[in-house]
Amino acid sequence: MDYHEPDEQELTTAVTAIADGGGLDWLEDSISLLSADGDLSGSYGWWCDPPLLPAQQDDIGIVVAQTLPPPAALTTTGSPPTSIASPAPASSKKRKSSPASGHSGGGSQRRRAEQERERPAGGGGKKKGGGSDCREARWAEQLLSPCAVAVEARNLSRVQHLFYVLGELASFSSGDANHRLAAYGLRALSLRLPAAVGPAAAAAVRVPALGAECPSSFAAAEPRVFRASLIRFHEVSPWFALPNALANAAIAQQLLQAPGRPLSLVDVGVSHGVQWPTLLESLTRLPAGRAPPSVRLTVVSAAAATRAAPFSASPPGYDFAPHLLRYAKSINLDLHIARAGDLSAQLGEEEALVVVCLQFRLGHVAPEERTEVLRKVRDLKPDLVVLSELDVVVGGGSAGAAGEFSARLELLWRFLESTSAAFKGRDGEDRRLMEAEAGAPAGMITAPASGEGREAWRDRMRAAGFQEAAFGGEAVESARSLLRKYDSGWEMAGAASGAAAVALRWKGQPVSFCSLWRPAPPP
Repeated sequence: MDYHEPDEQELTTAVTAIADGGGLDWLEDSISLLSADGDLSGSYGWWCDPPLLPAQQDDIGIVVAQTLPPPAALTTTGSPPTSIASPAPASSKKRKSSPASGHSGGGSQRRRAEQERERPAGGGGKKKGGGSDCREARWAEQLLSPCAVAVEARNLSRVQHLFYVLGELASFSSGDANHRLAAYGLRALSLRLPAAVGPAAAAAVRVPALGAECPSSFAAAEPRVFRASLIRFHEVSPWFALPNALANAAIAQQLLQAPGRPLSLVDVGVSHGVQWPTLLESLTRLPAGRAPPSVRLTVVSAAAATRAAPFSASPPGYDFAPHLLRYAKSINLDLHIARAGDLSAQLGEEEALVVVCLQFRLGHVAPEERTEVLRKVRDLKPDLVVLSELDVVVGGGSAGAAGEFSARLELLWRFLESTSAAFKGRDGEDRRLMEAEAGAPAGMITAPASGEGREAWRDRMRAAGFQEAAFGGEAVESARSLLRKYDSGWEMAGAASGAAAVALRWKGQPVSFCSLWRPAPPP
């Protein structure tokens, strides 16, 4: 294999091109659907909902405090209960009892809240919440986690009570991430209930009606809205944009080391085509003789390589291929797009440089399926494998179903809170669509209990016959530069020059990582 070591100037030019954010011209016809102001920079401050009044915030904190059981020590000492910090500001529209809840429990909760407000506050009442990332401010988890425990324990009276309270506070469209987490968590638990307690017992529990306002997920979206929402999310959040940029930078660097070879990309990811215009545009900036003579993009269907994972589905009628081919033609790039039903298919030319992108799908299947998929990837003899996955551990301990649910709640909270920051609290169809996919029941209650952190993935890849490679310094610095355009809560970890995996964190908590791998030489 004839490799050429690129000089520093060539690497800088190629990688910087990827971080510039260009290459989305092929989807310009979708932008008009996003908003009347047409501003893709994220300046939506004038759209924000008015914050809750202090009294309204206190109502929710008191309801949560009364719902949760007091610590055992307090029942014997007679000390006043510790107050629960009020949640972050949210929309003031949904704070009254919802007629759809079908019960009067919300009204009694409100009356008790008014009575509680007249009492002197305990010592903990003076303590202010340290922000929306503070555990005390995340009241939805304080209700959902014990509710999950009650479901698994078949404690129906406790389940019914918590369902009433959650139904009072839940909203799929509120500007506060707590209300939306309550809505998605309540829906997931109501779907889990029959399997946990039996159909007959579950039928006796009255579930608040949330279906009327439940937003559509990817599979039910209108194709043009789906495409526009993907673009908007890519513009305002690095959740997928940063791993995509790192992957593209690594591919460009690999091409510089093997000039003149056709490029075969195998897409086992969730970008739905949005990742590739930037890479294609950067290929045109490569020095003469270094760009690939042709590019073949093979998209492996979600049903073929893995089970359906969050963000992997697309609505009927959605097809990015014509747009991408038209864009490639406009920049004089020879592009071919194919779809494969299996990783075992012939996915490229013999002499092509093969890059496999495994992004955010492999982590949603059982461990034995992961092993099989990686075996098929190894059989392709790829020059480079890009692995991007969630950096979260689900299951593997003695916590049971309730513990697994709490771990998924934790990750969903990071998504909802970061999305609130990305959209400046604005409620819109694009945000609701992305959040509905993140909070879909398939990811909350039916996914295999086998989420793995970064270290576990490293061990799995090595066992499958791969060795880890490092990102170039230019790729890492360009990623840091890209991250500065997003909310200040985002940060990169483990991303020193020449580092291996690059981790993405939200307010110090792990979200995902992106890593590079090559087939290990035979022993």
